[in-house]
Amino acid sequence: MKINIYYGGRGIINDPTLFVIGRISQVLDELNVKVEKFNLYELKNTITTLPASINDADGIILATTVEWFGIGGYMQQFLDACWLYGNKEKFETTYMCPVVMSTAPGEREAMTSLTLAWEMLGGLPLPGMCAYVEDFVSFEIEQDYLAIIEKKAENLYRSISQKTKSLPTSNKAVKRISGAGRNIPLTPQESEQLSKYAADETYVQQQKEDIEELTNLFKGKMEHAGVDENLMYIGDFREKFVPSVNVNAVYKFMIKERKKPLIVQISNSDLNCYYGNHEDPEVLCKLNDDVMNRIVSGQMTFQRAFMSGDMQVKGDFRRLRMLDQAFAFVKED
Repeated sequence: MKINIYYGGRGIINDPTLFVIGRISQVLDELNVKVEKFNLYELKNTITTLPASINDADGIILATTVEWFGIGGYMQQFLDACWLYGNKEKFETTYMCPVVMSTAPGEREAMTSLTLAWEMLGGLPLPGMCAYVEDFVSFEIEQDYLAIIEKKAENLYRSISQKTKSLPTSNKAVKRISGAGRNIPLTPQESEQLSKYAADETYVQQQKEDIEELTNLFKGKMEHAGVDENLMYIGDFREKFVPSVNVNAVYKFMIKERKKPLIVQISNSDLNCYYGNHEDPEVLCKLNDDVMNRIVSGQMTFQRAFMSGDMQVKGDFRRLRMLDQAFAFVKED
């Protein structure tokens, strides 16, 4: 038999939870039970991989300390990882005993939270143990308390070895109803990589920026979906137009996906946009819808599109630079 202990406290001196799980481990060792302890505060960067360690355990102990309110962040992260990445089929045959020692009010609520969480994961919760410890020294030397702890460890061993059955509860139905609880099968290597990425703030921030960029891109495409082809982009140019007495030019945009060129005619503070033809524009630009969407959504300037090769330009390059002044597509920081 193997039992894993997951400790969600901070590992501080005189933490009564450490004393209790230490005593439980001694009793289980005497019963020839293999015990493996996981200190979540030491493994905080790899918590997402820990649910895989339950796969070879017959039972687990979720032990935490209430220092001011609730079960603590490390234990909550571990339970979240179990919900997202754990093997739900294995949980259905895995027993769990909650152990909560508290130096502040709320030990019963915390133990109940652990029990409910394990039920929602589909697991088999066993009667737990909780206590409010005001004086650690008195608690440690009290023989009656030691007897209770040892008895609880023996009951845990007995329940797992006899495969104790429990009556069904409504909390287990949540796992069947909610689609969020579906298991995501990951190999140990994938789990390790996932934990590294999740702990890398630079990587996470880059992913957020990439998602935001894609969101803006597709948002622009969706906004144009179903729009009359003769009006596409015209509203964007009119909305972002900045009247100026220094710009007098005709720009002709040959957009690959459009049947007709987009003509943008600026005369000081006047703007005229339409799809049609103009025989003698000052600037001729060739690009596709993707590049134009990125420009009107503020992700790149006309000058940058030209410099990167995404847009080909012929004509007066000085007037090309004026486009970014005449249309405020890019937001200023």
